[in-house]
Amino acid sequence: QVRLVESGGGLVQPGGSLMLSCAGSGNIDRITDMAWYRQAPGRQRELVSEISRGGFSRYADSVKGRFTISRDNAKNTVYLQMTSLKPEDTAVYYCFANIHQPTGPAEYWGQGTQVTVSS
Repeated sequence: QVRLVESGGGLVQPGGSLMLSCAGSGNIDRITDMAWYRQAPGRQRELVSEISRGGFSRYADSVKGRFTISRDNAKNTVYLQMTSLKPEDTAVYYCFANIHQPTGPAEYWGQGTQVTVSS
């Protein structure tokens, strides 16, 4: 059974930093696109950043210059380094991955990790 497990959320003061991690486990041939989304209360889930297997990445305008996405293909893991955090970054952050298994490709989501930016 394939799973995505996130870690690294928590409470941080404005201007602080956090690192999120998301690891895939199970019967995985390879992972192509990986991404981080977030959903704040009363708002729709939005794309924060995504990264291809080859390392090409893009970011939402609201996080450019502050967040950095990276991945370790050998570990089936994607990271999100968040710096200069603002209260408006408060949300549940979800990991997404397009995972190729022996049975074919499928999209998977993590369970979400809460990030709260507050003084």
